Amino acid sequence: MAQNPISGDLNNLSLNGNGGSINKSPLVVCFGEMLIDFVPTVNGVSLAEAPSFKKAPGGAPANVAVCIAKLGGSSAFIGKVGEDEFGFMLANILKENNVNNSGVRFDPCARTALAFVTLRDDGEREFLFFRNPSADMLFKESELDVNLVKKAAIFHYGSISLIEEPCRSTHLAAMEIAKKAGSLLSYDPNLRLPLWPSEDAARTEIMSIWNQADIIKISEDEISFLTEGDDPYDDNVVMTKLFHPNLRLLLVSEGKAGCRYYTKHFKGRVSGVKVKPVDTTGAGDAFVGAILYRLASDLNLFQDENRLREALFFANACGALTVTEKGAIPALPTKEALENFMAEETKNE
Repeated sequence: MAQNPISGDLNNLSLNGNGGSINKSPLVVCFGEMLIDFVPTVNGVSLAEAPSFKKAPGGAPANVAVCIAKLGGSSAFIGKVGEDEFGFMLANILKENNVNNSGVRFDPCARTALAFVTLRDDGEREFLFFRNPSADMLFKESELDVNLVKKAAIFHYGSISLIEEPCRSTHLAAMEIAKKAGSLLSYDPNLRLPLWPSEDAARTEIMSIWNQADIIKISEDEISFLTEGDDPYDDNVVMTKLFHPNLRLLLVSEGKAGCRYYTKHFKGRVSGVKVKPVDTTGAGDAFVGAILYRLASDLNLFQDENRLREALFFANACGALTVTEKGAIPALPTKEALENFMAEETKNE
């Protein structure tokens, strides 16, 4: 079992008057699920028709943690896997990618979650999940590494951990601990409707913690879902229905088109980077990881539109480079690879 934390001085917890950290190490702690994605070796076929599958570690919060570490940042993952070979493999993958995995717990009575991912010809995905229940759903509040949560400059999470108890209560407790410690809260709903008992349940639970986040990333489809059919491209819809008073940054990912950004003082769009998609799994997580990597070391990005736009181009490029390979974590780029890619893109403009 690989549970050794990554070394480093993460203990300075000085806070500023706005609830953000000043001298805290720029650690991003990601909470939630980590699983195995099984990706067909051939695109454009159903799960039944796929001749074979490539095993790829995934799970949105874990993907974000690995992305940050591969870019040279400081990250940790908190979650639960099965006390099985897949669980041990995932914990080791975190360690190999320089993610602090001391918050990982192992369940002897439940298996690590699995997802079979069908890739269409355009690289888009369909999911078949095996969670009945999986270990991540059984994460108890008593198993939470409270000290690790408190060290976060940014505490990042999704909505899948809200679906079932006891993980839901653990998620809510971790958010409260992080907020009291002065961490910024980052939320990517990462809607996966097949996992929820109903659309109404998904919408209610996702929105139940909406107003607590400092940073939110959503997709166009998620805007339509959460607003029950409103135009996802209408700025008035975004600002009146989704931009709550405590929010510092709302990001709307638009795939290959790039992203939109909204703050209390300005809004705009940053174009995407064109690539030939192979597998879009993990692209949104790469985008989130890249922007959190930049925000963790420069919380003033919220106030400087030019620097924010540059950071969002960096995040768009990170997402684009990720879709050029299969799988999520295996496709996440290093900082050197991303900078080389961006240099080529700039040269070709």
